[in-house]
Amino acid sequence: MLNRADKCQSTGDTSQSFASMFSSRQSRKSTSRAEDDGAMADGEGYRNPTEVQMSQLVLPSHTNHRGELSVGQLLKWIDTTACLSAERHAGCPCVTASMDDIYFEHTISVGHVVNIKAKVNRAFNSSMEVGIQVASEDLCSEKQWNVCKALATFVAHREFSKVKLKQIIPRTEEEKTEHSVAAERRRMRLVYADTINDLLANCAIQGDLESRDCSHMVPAEKTRVESVKLVLPPHANHQGNTFGGQIMAWMENVATIAASRLCRAYPTLKAIEMFHFRGPSQVGDRLVLKAIVNNAFKHSMEVGVSVEAYRQEAETHRRHINSAFMTFVVLDADDQPQLLPWIRPQPGDGERRYREASARKKIRLDRKYIVSCKQTEMPLSVPWDPSNQVYLSYNNVSSLKMLVAKDNWVLSSEINQVRLYTLEDDKYLSFHMEMLVHVDTAQAFLLLSDLRRRPEWDKHYRSVELVQQVDEDDTIYHVISPALCGDAKPQDFVILASRRKPCDNGDPYVIALRSVTLPTHREMPEYRRGETLCSGFCFWREGDQLTKVSYYNQATSGFLNYVTTNVAGLSSEFYNTFKACEQFLLDNRNDLAPSLQTL
Repeated sequence: MLNRADKCQSTGDTSQSFASMFSSRQSRKSTSRAEDDGAMADGEGYRNPTEVQMSQLVLPSHTNHRGELSVGQLLKWIDTTACLSAERHAGCPCVTASMDDIYFEHTISVGHVVNIKAKVNRAFNSSMEVGIQVASEDLCSEKQWNVCKALATFVAHREFSKVKLKQIIPRTEEEKTEHSVAAERRRMRLVYADTINDLLANCAIQGDLESRDCSHMVPAEKTRVESVKLVLPPHANHQGNTFGGQIMAWMENVATIAASRLCRAYPTLKAIEMFHFRGPSQVGDRLVLKAIVNNAFKHSMEVGVSVEAYRQEAETHRRHINSAFMTFVVLDADDQPQLLPWIRPQPGDGERRYREASARKKIRLDRKYIVSCKQTEMPLSVPWDPSNQVYLSYNNVSSLKMLVAKDNWVLSSEINQVRLYTLEDDKYLSFHMEMLVHVDTAQAFLLLSDLRRRPEWDKHYRSVELVQQVDEDDTIYHVISPALCGDAKPQDFVILASRRKPCDNGDPYVIALRSVTLPTHREMPEYRRGETLCSGFCFWREGDQLTKVSYYNQATSGFLNYVTTNVAGLSSEFYNTFKACEQFLLDNRNDLAPSLQTL
């Protein structure tokens, strides 16, 4: 059940029979998801109950020297809209906990309209993820541009009682996708600091200070900025807590000054790394904002900003409430980035920040490439290394969850309560098999998590070698698959297996599989290297000792004939393999009983 790029060709009319089958078959959605799709979701009048929209006309007072909307002002509007959405769902005051990476795709000119839309993607115990979309509109030409997308985390707060948020019930395909992937994004936020620390500890960050011409370097101390702000009532909400958007705007202001001191020009903010609020501030607090250029690359620079709070001038202790890293460029008349001068860091902490900036640049590229890009823009096999393992694991699981959330699956066949669904989406053909098994859900998850046992039931796996146990949830395997249909060579695969336990009641157990490349396991002449794009298992608890087991596989073009042969009924290989999986689970349902206490 792996994707075989060079699978044996089926009979000539297989694809035709597959096409005719789709044209004549009535589309039948998966019954497990049909119940969740209310009539409102498909109607024109449906609107997410947490959705909040804001439209603002950009006035000269909102702009910088170039007549463009300042990012600080935009951040305030974004935070306000997202907060209103969070409070609409929570029914009580909410505060900003964090804001994920933001990449700005387009500037906004004076006279344009900013349209901001925010809605709650998922609620956890007392926190919730809010998705934000920002677009600009030229009222004269009626043109519109996408400006940025953002994800913010808000925490509900009541003064005298603990908050337990009600769950979001997703209805549309988009809402189901965002709801499912939100749990994985939350997991990534929680390990964000550890990811950077691990990279700095385990990877050698190459410095190039010795090779640079020091006579043309700008001392980092020349870019240092410090500014103090007194929090007044207009800067805070009705509970007296400072608006997160206001703090972000102040941070953007001092960062811009620091960047300008390096380039002696007017810089443009292109990206903001995750804001994380470590504590609140209130009306009457003094906020000290500090910024400095940590590193300057060829066409971009990183500015570090920190915020400390204190109450009275006589206080010696200051509370660290926020930090962020902002990436600036300097654009010429054709909007092309200009070369920047080198930065000369101070010995000690300055050199540490300099090298950490290089590490963060790599992490930003990994995040943008692996997490933010569209699935079709990624190669099948992505190089694996310790610096990108968190994001590859995220992409592995979220890709499977997005495939599961699709609501246009078509039931192609049902044999002995084993259902086969298919999905045509863009250039991929996917299939999904589903059955009920009388086995504990956690036990089924454990049994199928270890790919070394898969040859016991799946003839597509001849042997499986454990290459690397990355952590508790991620493992890399080398799989040998036998040659079939006259192929001269067997295939081999390097597979990343990422497993996840449920985040909330109703969530499935997940085992996600995708191809990666390792320098220790390069292509070998005795095998033909195969690749799998997105596949894996989901397990839903349907009752005591009753589990719905679903297998998903997103096939590439080279796998098409093999899939169509099974879908068209010309082969029963899918069915036989899945029934063998069922028998494997039943035969071994008592083997791992003691281990279930760890789940």
